[in-house]
Amino acid sequence: MRAVWFDAFGRLPEVREVADPEPSPAGVVLRVEATGLCRSDWHAWLGHDADVALPHVPGHELVGVIDAIGPHVSRFALGQRVTVPFVCACGRCPECASGNGQVCRNQTQPGFSHWGSFAERVALHDADVNLIAIPDELDSGAAALLGCRFATSYRGLAHQAALSPGEHLVVVGCGGVGLSAVMIGRALGAVVTAVDISPAALVAAARAGAEHTIDSRGLADDEVVARIRSVTDGGPQVSLEALGRESTVAIAVRSLARRGRHVQIGLLAEDPRFPLSAVIAGELSILGSHGMPANAYADMLELVLDGRLQPQKLIERRIALDEAPAALAAMSQPSTTPGVTIITP
Repeated sequence: MRAVWFDAFGRLPEVREVADPEPSPAGVVLRVEATGLCRSDWHAWLGHDADVALPHVPGHELVGVIDAIGPHVSRFALGQRVTVPFVCACGRCPECASGNGQVCRNQTQPGFSHWGSFAERVALHDADVNLIAIPDELDSGAAALLGCRFATSYRGLAHQAALSPGEHLVVVGCGGVGLSAVMIGRALGAVVTAVDISPAALVAAARAGAEHTIDSRGLADDEVVARIRSVTDGGPQVSLEALGRESTVAIAVRSLARRGRHVQIGLLAEDPRFPLSAVIAGELSILGSHGMPANAYADMLELVLDGRLQPQKLIERRIALDEAPAALAAMSQPSTTPGVTIITP
């Protein structure tokens, strides 16, 4: 099969022929329909993830059709169209037993712990625990985005922060994850404020449902915080940081109303300094979101199927596999194009 492959961190990947994957006894192999280009893939390519062993094929946000199946799989069949959380649970550990497979101690992650979906085929493990059936009529790009960006944002807002209708939500950083969070926040009934330095990203955020947008170019951090509080009646109840910068994490936390909840999704290359004085004084809650287990997808999928969430509207580009190496490397530069890129192997 053809796949995006690299054998050194930070070196431009190449598309080459590699061996087809084989299903593990409880796993499957999918023929990949579509896979998202995500900043997490960029982190893996640069060597920021200790689980990545070289040589490597990235990609973790996908939809496909089951092409081969292990003998221990009972809930799914050849030819079935499925997606999967980027964190694949084992189904056997205490975390999985409590329904929290997204923090499974034995988790596998396509594109990180093993070869991923920037390829014509991808192997997935513990299929009965992790696969999610996808209707044929759902756009392939929209279906792929449910595996990472939308699942992580949905769990962060709906489950972790328990965002309620009428509450104020501020989303700091309006790339693919941030725009997903804006769209989800609006679908959950929140009043959404989006913050970014890119006018194009803020236009996309407004299209996704943001009622207020704040262009933070050239502003001091204190001024950004003040503007957020001004348009959110003294501070949002929930903040979400989707960029992964020390300064923007602090802005999101410091902007919160007292007793507010902060959701951290943006990945950082190293742990940041953190405004704990604001956390203590305001009795703030700091929450992470590490994806969502397959058993919790039903509510989000219902929102997608009835049109209240439309992930396909965030897709700006659909590219072929041969274009993926350059697109991955380009993530090292500031983006001039908001929205999401989908690869169709």
